[in-house]
This record gives sequence, C-alpha cells and structure tokens, in this order.
Amino acid sequence: MISARTRVAAVIGEPVRHSLSPAIHNAAFAELGLDWVYVALEVPAGQGRAAIKAMRTLGIDGLNVTMPHKSDVARAVDRLSPTAKALGAVNTVVRVADELVGESTDGEGFVNALRQDEGLDPAGKRFLVLGAGGAARAVVRAVAEAGAAEVVVAARRADPAKVCARLAGGVGRVGSADEAADADVIVNATPVGMGEVVPFPGTAELPVDVDRLSPGQLVADLVYVPLVTPLVAAARERGVAAVNGVGMLIHQAALAFRLWTGEEPPLAAMSAGALSALAARD
Repeated sequence: MISARTRVAAVIGEPVRHSLSPAIHNAAFAELGLDWVYVALEVPAGQGRAAIKAMRTLGIDGLNVTMPHKSDVARAVDRLSPTAKALGAVNTVVRVADELVGESTDGEGFVNALRQDEGLDPAGKRFLVLGAGGAARAVVRAVAEAGAAEVVVAARRADPAKVCARLAGGVGRVGSADEAADADVIVNATPVGMGEVVPFPGTAELPVDVDRLSPGQLVADLVYVPLVTPLVAAARERGVAAVNGVGMLIHQAALAFRLWTGEEPPLAAMSAGALSALAARD
C-alpha cells in the first residue's frame, strides 16, 4: 500500500504515456516487497532541467530519462558517470547523498541482453549498427568496450555517423548497410518499423536488405512496438535469428533498479511485467 513513507521513482519524456517502465519497475518492487512506486511524468521539450530541479525539491529517489531530455538532463545533474559523460546523455538519475548523479544504462543493458538472453558474447564479433542517434551511440560504445572486433556505423548523415563511430575507438568506422553480410550482429537503432503491423514482411520498409543476411547472424531490432517488427519478421523468414528491443529495455531497467535500491533486480518479474503490459495493449 502506498503510504507517506513510499519512495518514488519516475520516467520523464515527451511522449511518455506509452512507456513500459512503470510496468517493469512496479513489478520488480512488488516482487521484492519494496515500498516504492514508479510513475510516468509527461515533461514538455526544453523542461528537462526544470524536471531535475523538481526531483531535488520533491525528493524523488530515482529518475529515468527518455527523449527529448537526455542531453538537457546531462547538463543539469551534479556529476556524470564516465559513460554518461562520453555519450553526453543520461537515461538514469541516481540520488547519492546530496548529489544527483547521471548514468547511462542503455549500452550495458544491450550487452547484458545479448549475453544473458541470447547467449552471445560481443567479444571478437563484428557489429553493424544502423543509425547514429542516442541509442546507437550507447550500443556502439558498449559493444566496443565488451571487446567487439569491429563496429561499423551506417547512418544517413555523415557527421553523426562519424561521431558515433568514434565512440568505438580503434574498432569503429563509418560504413554502409550494404556490409550486412560481413557482420555477426546487425543492430537496428533507427525508428524504422516502429508501430508497423507486419502482415506481409516483404512489403514493409526495412533498414537493411535482408537478402544480404544468412543463418548464423543475429539481428537485434531495438524497436519493440510491435513485438515482431518488419525487420524481425523478414529476418526470421530467411532463417536468421532475430530479437526485438524488449530484452535491452528490461536489462537497462534492471541496472537502474540496482542503482536506486541496492537490490538485485528480479529479471523474471520485470520481464513478465513488460510482456503483460504489451499484451494488454493488443
């Protein structure tokens, strides 16, 4: 039961009412019997700094940050983790004594999803990352730190692609989606396919030519609405292993949960919460 002692965590964004984060975190709090509650707060663009000020004033104990506030929040917190500083973006804010610390759990969440859910170690693997936005940058840096042999960034605009590829250090470079055949893992970090129904995968717009894919590769689409995106459906039709973004979402949430509570995140309960919320929308 919510009481005057209940601790509050939240996610801010615009839009944010579609977020699965409340279902994921409230399931985790319930599983461990923690007196916490998690809500979604619609915060207009340009008000990220104001939200951090409100977090201080109201005593909110944990905050997740989604678009369009990640960069503004990075400039508003007291200090940044090394990863958040390198990315210039924050997706998680942690209260440490009197300080608000900006973290980024997206990239590590992606790597954990590969290792724990797919049994794939990024070390020595070749990655093709489609896109150069915030999600792409987090993934590129994380897989490089995990030992990837090569990280190729393919994006429509050259300058963002170069910035993104540099986050991988010596193993990163700008390339093309046409290099998909040479990659062990193809990551769609673009919004292509978001919200699309897929009755006929061959008719949908895809971020990569699936004819260049073959069994033995893994396609990871960071989009998770719908659960089976056009890219996931098309890859599976060709016998290629393909996963959506739910795994990354849950694992990045688990890292935030641990930072806020100090408790080991109950991954099974978090996954069940996410899938239950998705099923309720259908």
